[in-house]
Parts: sequence; C-alpha cells; structure tokens
Amino acid sequence: MTGLDALIAPKEGASIVLKEAFDADLHAGNLTNWQQEYDQTSRGGFYGRIAELPFADLQVFQESTSQALQQKCVVWPDSVWLGIPLAQQEESRINGLSVRSEHIMCRPGDCEFELTTPQDYELFGMVVQLETLTRMARIHGVDLNWDELTAHGRLSLPEKTLNDVRFVLGRSLQGSGMRAMPERLTHDLLMTALLEVLKTEQPAPAQTQSYHHRKMVVDAARAWINDNPDTPLTVTDLCQVTNVSRRTLQYAFESILSISPIQYLRISRLNGVRRALLNASNNTSIADIAANWGFWHMSQFAKDYRLLFGERPSKTLEQGRFNR
Repeated sequence: MTGLDALIAPKEGASIVLKEAFDADLHAGNLTNWQQEYDQTSRGGFYGRIAELPFADLQVFQESTSQALQQKCVVWPDSVWLGIPLAQQEESRINGLSVRSEHIMCRPGDCEFELTTPQDYELFGMVVQLETLTRMARIHGVDLNWDELTAHGRLSLPEKTLNDVRFVLGRSLQGSGMRAMPERLTHDLLMTALLEVLKTEQPAPAQTQSYHHRKMVVDAARAWINDNPDTPLTVTDLCQVTNVSRRTLQYAFESILSISPIQYLRISRLNGVRRALLNASNNTSIADIAANWGFWHMSQFAKDYRLLFGERPSKTLEQGRFNR
C-alpha cells in the first residue's frame, strides 16, 4: 500500500453519497480518501454498498459487504477512526482481536490496520480530524486518553451507549428526520454522539501473552507469502520460515485470521490474480497472470477461481477491459 501522503480529509458536503460495487477490491476504493485493499475469502459473487456523509473535518458512513473479507486499511492523517458494528453482527476481528457485540474499533489515521469480517457484515464508521475532536472535547468537558484510545484497537462500551449512537448514525445516513436540519446542527449532533462514545469507552486489550506470539507468527508467514508471490509454497515452508510447528502455525492463523494457513495462501493469491486481471493490458494472457501468482495447473486454477468469485477468470478480464 502506497501513497499515504496523498490521503486527505473529505471535502465538505451535506448530501449523502451512495456507492455500490460487485468486486471486493473495487468496493474498497469507494470509501473517500481511505487507502484500502480487500481480499474476498468466502465463496460467491460479491456485493458492497457504502452510504457516506462527508464534512470538511468529519466523515460518517455505513458499509455493507456480502462476502467474508480480509481488509488492509489506512485512514487519512491527523484523524481518528471509530468502527461500530451494527447490532446482531457475527464476530469480526481487528488486528487479530475478536470484536463482539459489546465492542467497537478505534485506530489513528495514517496507521495501517487489518480487519477480518464475516459474510453479510454491516459497519458504521466515523473519522474525525484530531483538531476538531480536541476542540469539541474541550468545549464539552470530555477528557480524552489518547494512549488508551489507540493502543489496542478494541474498546468496550455499555449496551445503551452503543444502541444510542447506532440510532443517531442510522438516522443521519438515511436522512430520516434530518433533511431539513441545517448542516451545522447535523455536524454538532454527530460530534456529540462521538464524544459520548469516547466518554464511556473502556480499553479491551488482548487478555493473554500468547496473542502477541500468534500475531507475530502470522505476520511473519504473511510477509513471506507476499514477498514470494510466484513461488510454490507449502505449509512446511511456512513452518520453517516462522520456526514453529504445523500445529502452532494452524492455531495461529485460525485464531488471528479465522482461516487456515493453506486457505490463506490460496485465497490471497487468487485475489492477487483477480486484481491483476482487472488491470491487465490487452496483450496479457490469463495463463501468464496465473503463473505470476504461482498457479501452474490451469484447470485447477480456473476451478478454484470460479468457486471463490462465482465467475470465470475470462469474465473478470473482460470486465476490467470494459471498465477502462
């Protein structure tokens, strides 16, 4: 992921922007001024929708995705992001930490983080510039513990506070009852809801030291996979790179990413092929792209690709050329 210096806060605007996509990575690019890369991990066609309300110093959105995803995300600098799952969502993960019904997520801008989300997932997001957040906190008498907010990525909130903020965010993004409200008042209402969250939050760090070891193992294996995209790799190779047993490697991946190492290896490379197909030049062949990502048996590759994305590689290639 590159170009972090180019990320800036959204421009001011009072209207709700709706965007849809039928590819996970294209959907990742639909959130204004984020730097993101999405890998689809569950089988079937993808559908994503974003409803976004941008201000000069505040971004509020609701994101819906149909398939399970591994996400790499970076928010614009000098900001803080809160991710608030809608009620009754299945468990997700931020940097390998489980996010349950009592949790929200929080990360500073210009700092990469990773999300693991299940199928049919919906999330409210709020990004606010630090200058605005600090000023509003001072006006409302809210003490912000910045180290607490950003150290762990996962915060706990009372159920009532979570339900209240979900209600406010839902109404603002549907325009229900707020169409006639001046933009300044809408902004103030959203900032008040944000401060209420930060006033009642409690940090929820990892409970065991083993989490940090498991995260290190997964990070080392993923770095090796990313650095060797065209090399045929096995679980044995990953065990040697990470210096752990097969059982430890398996447990680390399943607990941090909710997926086995061999599934991660295959799925990450299939997603790499998909991105390459969508951006391929006219004289590039599917076989060449597949080989660049370590797929040498074309019939098995085509079968695996169709099972994951619900379409043939040739259709993806055609779609990419049509959209350019």
